[in-house]
Amino acid sequence: MKYKRIMLKLSGEALMGEMEYGIDPQVVQSIAEQIKEVSKLGVQIAIVVGGGNIFRGLKAASSGMDRASADYVGMLATVMNSLTLQDALEHVGVPTRVQTAIAMQQVAEPYIRRRAIRHLEKGRVVIFGAGSGNPFFTTDTTASLRAAEINAEVIFKATKVDGVYDSDPMKNPAAIRYTSLTYTAVLNQDLKVMDATAIAMCRENSIPLIVFDLTQHGNILKAVRGETVGTLVSAGS
Repeated sequence: MKYKRIMLKLSGEALMGEMEYGIDPQVVQSIAEQIKEVSKLGVQIAIVVGGGNIFRGLKAASSGMDRASADYVGMLATVMNSLTLQDALEHVGVPTRVQTAIAMQQVAEPYIRRRAIRHLEKGRVVIFGAGSGNPFFTTDTTASLRAAEINAEVIFKATKVDGVYDSDPMKNPAAIRYTSLTYTAVLNQDLKVMDATAIAMCRENSIPLIVFDLTQHGNILKAVRGETVGTLVSAGS
């Protein structure tokens, strides 16, 4: 395996499948099986999952809701997704812990960096819920932050698209997919890989980012092995 400890960033939309809202159990089951396949090889896996399949803070704020309140509701949505993913993982025999940035001890552990690292060392998958616990920050930024805190070697951003394109491939059939990019190019070209704060944090901490299609079963394993999959964002040569 090329990577020993990884951060897997899942969007909330990735859990929807072809649904317009909510969680598709078959999709969650498929994700759990892919994670199990990698975990069995001794790879330490941390996960940050978004909440966009349930609630989007920015969208609610644009409709008149207070932005901070909307973001807190979004954080709770990420906890719902985290607990759902935990259940799916444990059903396939993968020991899992959910840690939340907002204390809710009846359902999850509070986020404690050293405890999270210890869980990883013991072979448990750790899911970070409730974002960073602060409004105005995305789960992409949370993934970069937690990756730096736990010394993850790489961030895998698993999406419904097979990499980073120069324009929206859903709207432009002639869109060109990149195989590799630098952090600076992503920022300068305003490519919608992650938000600027997340990319800047990856650059400052030299954490490579690989964007790939989660719907293609086996892509997580390929990425862990170092095979070419999706788009690699790094400092470059």
